[in-house]
Amino acid sequence: MEMNFNLTMSQEQKLVMTQQMQQSIKLLQMSSYDLRGYIEKEYAENPVLEANFNDVDNEEKKEQDRIDYKELIKYLEFDNYGSQSYGDYDDEVSPFTFISKEKSLKDFLEEQLIELNLTDRERILSKYIIESLNEKGYLDISLEEIQRELNEDIEELEIALQIVQGLEPIGIGARDLRECLLIQLRKKRLLNNITEGMVINNLEDIANNKYQVIAKSYKITTKEAQEYGDLIKKLEPKPARGFYTGDDVRFIIPDAEIKNIDGEFFIIMNNKVIPTISINPIYNTILNEKDKDAKEYVKEKMGKAMFLIKSIELRKSTLYKVLEEVLKVQRGFFECGKKELRPMTLKQVADAIGMHESTVSRAIREKYILTSFGTIKIKDLFATGVHKGNSNTEDEDVTVSKMKKEIEEIIKEENKSKPLSDQAIADILKEKSYKISRRTVAKYREEMGIGASSKRKRF
Repeated sequence: MEMNFNLTMSQEQKLVMTQQMQQSIKLLQMSSYDLRGYIEKEYAENPVLEANFNDVDNEEKKEQDRIDYKELIKYLEFDNYGSQSYGDYDDEVSPFTFISKEKSLKDFLEEQLIELNLTDRERILSKYIIESLNEKGYLDISLEEIQRELNEDIEELEIALQIVQGLEPIGIGARDLRECLLIQLRKKRLLNNITEGMVINNLEDIANNKYQVIAKSYKITTKEAQEYGDLIKKLEPKPARGFYTGDDVRFIIPDAEIKNIDGEFFIIMNNKVIPTISINPIYNTILNEKDKDAKEYVKEKMGKAMFLIKSIELRKSTLYKVLEEVLKVQRGFFECGKKELRPMTLKQVADAIGMHESTVSRAIREKYILTSFGTIKIKDLFATGVHKGNSNTEDEDVTVSKMKKEIEEIIKEENKSKPLSDQAIADILKEKSYKISRRTVAKYREEMGIGASSKRKRF
């Protein structure tokens, strides 16, 4: 009996830690605007909290009033105002119905969890994965990374991921595009050896309408290959489309400014953005009273308030540490602008400051900084690089933006009657000492919206 009791206590403690970490990470990845809204909500619900809201609120309220007014006028100017049918209801529809907050993807997913018969553990881990989804609805953090964060069994995380991937919209929780498409095919009962093979191996061929190549690979007719390709093209590559994910921030409020003062750069955190919160000391007296219910209520509210304060401070200190390392690596950018942007990865910054890569990813999500070159997304300062160098030159890393510029220039100078293949472009770049593969050339070309050689041909 004693062994079982100890095991139960250990499991419950683990659950509490996971719930706290979930809230902490939720705050870490919030934009400043969303965090302000969250604090306002907590302030309204928790009587022990004191908050000092500043004048920014007034400006935001005026802006919101202007937005609401414009939406209302737009509705009233609609040609068929008052004449449309809305289902089986005859009640007059208020124009204010159309002025509503965007539907949150994460709220929509968590609502579905309520309807499922899950254990507490499954529900908490599923919520954690939902909080980790990016703006496309993909899980771009590996389960191994989450395992290290939570110290959980990988098998339990895999079960939680399956639960999330079983929710609507279909394709949610996929790790990449291919998995997203495969999930949709499976749920639509369209997954077979051919559709699975085409998703895994032939997405580029489908994009370029190379159905003769596909037909030959699977020993089917060109018409059948095209029918399969058309089916795959109808799938949704971004399952979060149509939901509010936080990516479209209504008010861009910089979390910090990186300022050049007499040749030295300083990180100045924008403390005016987030209200200063504290615990009202008057509630300490209740803890000394005999009323047990009152004491328990205040103790619970104080615990939530203290954790909120600590989480906000952790968010601030984490972001500051990240910005310190970003400033070290990207000093050239802050001095001269985008042309001096260097390759920098999440892993590189995470290793330098002793944090998980996923923590850095969340810390910069929807965060902006004010610079001499305007207000920019911190995420835009992270760029993977292509290695350049040979035995006669000093090695250096080249940013993706510079690499794309090289590719663009090569394509611009090519013979339009005989456009260069991706492999030919890669070979030209290798002659210039850029270490880049054909597949990477194709990726960068597609990201720039430049068609394949077959689509660039001119007669």
